[in-house]
Amino acid sequence: MTVTVFDHEGPWTEEEYLSLGETSQRVELFDGSLHVTPAPTPRHQNISGELRSALRGPVREAGLHVLEGVSVRLRPGRIPIPDLVITGPINFDEVNVEASDVRLVCEIICPSNAATDKVLKMHYYAAAGIEWYLLVEQENGTLHLYRRQGRHYREVAVTKAGESLELTEPVRATIRREELLP
Repeated sequence: MTVTVFDHEGPWTEEEYLSLGETSQRVELFDGSLHVTPAPTPRHQNISGELRSALRGPVREAGLHVLEGVSVRLRPGRIPIPDLVITGPINFDEVNVEASDVRLVCEIICPSNAATDKVLKMHYYAAAGIEWYLLVEQENGTLHLYRRQGRHYREVAVTKAGESLELTEPVRATIRREELLP
């Protein structure tokens, strides 16, 4: 992939981005630019796995799906790879999950890349119409739940030490902050 990326001139199209195929890095497309991030840390992956585990039962009961690290097509030329999504029925053989199928999107905030999750992706997810956005602070497990209001999100819940997040939508689930941390 390296030669392909560095020899490329001008903005990337969605077709060019998709032609990269599967890579070992997280390569996202934002309006003609590639955004490459290193592999997640073990702490990050532990939080992601515990969160998926906590949501698995309630998500299944609701007839939905919970997926980690899949490409979500927000609009043509804008394809991030969120840490976790809850979706409605989807085609599991498609390369991308469409934003219209995503009920909740979650990002686990990496301290070195916090602005991307707190500003850029938050804006893009809201603009795409994704109703719920969950941010998890990797350092301490604090959960921030946002609900879309128009083209923006409004924070509706924040957990503190010893607290749990009680989701009522898109599924009913309890997420215990301390259980996310290694």
